[in-house]
Amino acid sequence: SCRHKCNDPHGKEVPGCRCDSGCKERQDCCWDYEDTCVEPTRSWRCTNFRCGETRIPGSYCSCSDDCLQKKDCCVNYNIICKGETPWVEEPCVSLETPQCPAGFDLPPLILFSMDGFRAEYLQTWSSLLPNIEKLKTCGTHSKYMRAVYPTKTFPNHYTIVTGLYPESHGIIDNSMYDVDLNKHFSLSGTEKFKPSWWKGQPVWLTAMYQNLKAGTFFWPGSDVLINGTYPTLYHVFNNSVTYEQRISGILKWLDYAKSERPDFYTLYIEEPDSSGHSFGPVSGGVIKALKLADQTLGMLMDGLKQRNLHKCVNLIVLADHGMEMTYCKQLEYMTNYFKQINFYMYAGPAARIRAKNVPKDYFTSKLLTGLFPLAQCKRSPQHFKPYLTPDLPKRFHYANNIRIDKVHLLVDRQWLAVRDRSYTYCDRGNHGYNNEFKSMEAIFLAYGPSFKEKTEVDAFENIEVYNLMCDLLRITPAPNNGTHGSLNHLLKKPFYNPSHAKEDSSPSSCPVSRLTPIDDLGCKCTHISNITVLNERLNLTTEEIKKANSYHLPYGRPKVLQKKNVYCLLSHHQYVSGYSYDIWMPLWTAYTVNK
Repeated sequence: SCRHKCNDPHGKEVPGCRCDSGCKERQDCCWDYEDTCVEPTRSWRCTNFRCGETRIPGSYCSCSDDCLQKKDCCVNYNIICKGETPWVEEPCVSLETPQCPAGFDLPPLILFSMDGFRAEYLQTWSSLLPNIEKLKTCGTHSKYMRAVYPTKTFPNHYTIVTGLYPESHGIIDNSMYDVDLNKHFSLSGTEKFKPSWWKGQPVWLTAMYQNLKAGTFFWPGSDVLINGTYPTLYHVFNNSVTYEQRISGILKWLDYAKSERPDFYTLYIEEPDSSGHSFGPVSGGVIKALKLADQTLGMLMDGLKQRNLHKCVNLIVLADHGMEMTYCKQLEYMTNYFKQINFYMYAGPAARIRAKNVPKDYFTSKLLTGLFPLAQCKRSPQHFKPYLTPDLPKRFHYANNIRIDKVHLLVDRQWLAVRDRSYTYCDRGNHGYNNEFKSMEAIFLAYGPSFKEKTEVDAFENIEVYNLMCDLLRITPAPNNGTHGSLNHLLKKPFYNPSHAKEDSSPSSCPVSRLTPIDDLGCKCTHISNITVLNERLNLTTEEIKKANSYHLPYGRPKVLQKKNVYCLLSHHQYVSGYSYDIWMPLWTAYTVNK
């Protein structure tokens, strides 16, 4: 047997079988050479056979008796070799305070992204995902998390770590052109490593600026010298790095001495997004990918438990967007709308159009003139709506950036807007659509001593996650588009409690002294209605004023924060105004709509 003899030097004078690396060539290996000496170097897990093994050079991890001391055990060592219960089989626990080993003054925060994990997957396939389901059951989760538009990978990942909409942080799509830089950004090129594309302050920099350390095992932007700084520890993205290697990397960082150990970590895996693109969202390929993602989470949790960190670490598991099925028979060809196409098009679920000859023609009006036919529905039904970018729905927050092209097509779900019939990226999964589509909804799960247990919360936008992470790290967030404190209901003891702004100007009353105005306010036109009748509507009794204020100001009166602003409360039956004596106009008007 090769038990405890792997890689022993070959000695001709010693009789019997061999266990060194040359035994296969000599054909004198012991019967268990492969299982004992070779297979362990390819495996990330202990087996009963491996327990107590002699340390084998080149192994991913060890199951030797001294591996806990050496800090290189496989994550299931205590489970297989010591008989401990796996994390997934333990009951939910309730903690009033973090239970951390010595040296962990601040509970570490791990941000774990499973790309393209749409919220519906968890509802449909939860029975196949025991680790994710336990995280959901025992921790805090939202019904879903709303992605920012466009629902693409880079814009949403960077929004999550900055709290900014894409128009503010600059990563407006996976592919884009900047006329000021005269450069093209894409996922396949090296331009994406240039700091000039990346605006805002990602959370790893926020932490480092406030004397914490950050380790990023992949995240869009984490391998870029943003504001002249990389994360304390980081890896340049490489999709050939296995998920086991990524988990092992995070766990090794957690094993570092206190002076070197990060406080904040990111972890990213490509699934189930990659399989969703290849096979579509409802497919055996996606189910297989979901199970792999679940196993990866289980490996992380068992590794944390083996280090007594499972009751110390705060963990956020989320996704950037969902996934939708597309069909090659559901394509909108621009050749059906134009005799000649002389513009550049970013095709797909969030199509954009710009001038072809850039930067020369980028700002010319020729493009808009040429696109006029697009504004007229020439086909029925038409499965996209064309917009000039400033006219897009304001809830997208997708206009105020030079990189957002002049014309945008808002595409129906499961359809794609493309240039011509040469387009073939269809009959598979895709994303980028309207962020209100159910198929674009992402997961959000949180687990750890700072989060409430067994709690479901309403959906929220992913711009809010940045402030939440800053609170968990006890640091002050940089300016962002989120509302600080809006996710306090996820936490047992909120770190930040918002306070109302102080009002610097208080209102007076607006008594009606006479029904006929003494000042025509410079109006020269004929009155449509009788002025006396209109003014009678302002002459409310005390009881009518009280009733109007109660109905139209159910949440209280808006505060006026400007100093020395002279205004009064002007109550109508249909609304209430804060009327300014300085500008002779309402500063604000409040009203209630019945339905």
